[in-house]
Amino acid sequence: MKNIAFAFAVALAAIASPAAAQPTCAPGTYAAADGDFVVLALVPSIPAPGLRYLFRDGRRGATSEAAAPLACRDGVVEVQGVRWNRIAFRETPASFDSVGTKMTGLLIEPPGSDARRPLVVMVHGSERSSPIGGVYGYAMAAQGISVFVYDKRGTGGSEGEYTQNFELLAADAAKALDTARGLAAGRYGRAGFFGGSQGGWVAPLAATRTRADFVAVGFGLVASPIEEDREQMVSEVRAAGLGKDAEALVSRLSKATGQLLLSNFKDGYDALGSVRSEMAGQPWAAKIEGEYSGAMARMTDDELHRVGRARFDNLELIWDYDAVAALRKLETPLLWVLAGEDREAPIETTRAALMGLKAAGKPVDVYLFPNTDHGMFEFTTAADGERSVTRITDGYLKLLGDWVKGDVRGPYGRAEHLTAR
Repeated sequence: MKNIAFAFAVALAAIASPAAAQPTCAPGTYAAADGDFVVLALVPSIPAPGLRYLFRDGRRGATSEAAAPLACRDGVVEVQGVRWNRIAFRETPASFDSVGTKMTGLLIEPPGSDARRPLVVMVHGSERSSPIGGVYGYAMAAQGISVFVYDKRGTGGSEGEYTQNFELLAADAAKALDTARGLAAGRYGRAGFFGGSQGGWVAPLAATRTRADFVAVGFGLVASPIEEDREQMVSEVRAAGLGKDAEALVSRLSKATGQLLLSNFKDGYDALGSVRSEMAGQPWAAKIEGEYSGAMARMTDDELHRVGRARFDNLELIWDYDAVAALRKLETPLLWVLAGEDREAPIETTRAALMGLKAAGKPVDVYLFPNTDHGMFEFTTAADGERSVTRITDGYLKLLGDWVKGDVRGPYGRAEHLTAR
């Protein structure tokens, strides 16, 4: 009898507990009367039944967290006691052929029909995960923009081989925009691209392959992949306070590894050996990474001859890609948003190139969010220098939406609108 009473008490406690009483949230986008919104989406990193939430102001987390700033009740979301209703998007699955490959996508349209509504194609970064069903497409659509998301070749529902060949990826993105125009015919006005990270190389190039009315880029680079590697290592030695000699040494390392990559691992070994010798006496050398040079420096010449190309040069990357040349071809308005403390895509070369294009009369808008890392993430820094992401910086998502709509009315969080000198 005691066991039965105990089990009954446990059951009552479970019924009374907030966690058990909280209904499971449904994926979707929920909006307040003032236009604020939150996107709830299934993501592999959050165990079911939890969902990723993303607010317009950049707050993010899991609905299963005790401190989640929302609650789910009767098919709606409550934020601080106020009901936010689900947005009834029109969603149209699509497929299209690009360079002999079948691609899969989804058109997301806000409710109603508006022939002036902007249409944007979301150009992916280097990730292999599908953007279909993710938070970012819906965060753009929640701001009154029609959005086309698609799986890059070799990922999700798209066929072909995964690649990082910018020329091929730009052809895919251009075909995606052509497809989206057809699907949304009569229900859109201006149309163009948004690219994040690696999409900063692909989206502008795609806009030279098809008619586009605008291009927006977040935390991308106006530099080659080889320059990205060098700048990452320079950023690392600066963060460690190692001085100009260390900067010069890692720059030489990147030059040597770049020679290996550009020669299909035939040339550059003597230069790499010389740098290795100098780095051997440096206690910090084992911690240098870059994009790939740190790993190459810690391999022997025999290893690099044998597996270097298979390990580092297997995705058709254009190592010396001329990003500035592609931007010079653009006549369409360009938005570029920089993360001020970007460790993955340091901004020094990119900022200078963009300011040069702006000074030359190109229609370039450049915004910088200080104290943010790659992805426009704010962060905390531990004693060992390790960063922990907290949120997307406030103002970033709204800036993207307003700029695409041609309705920029800052301020946008802590964003700085950069002007040419």
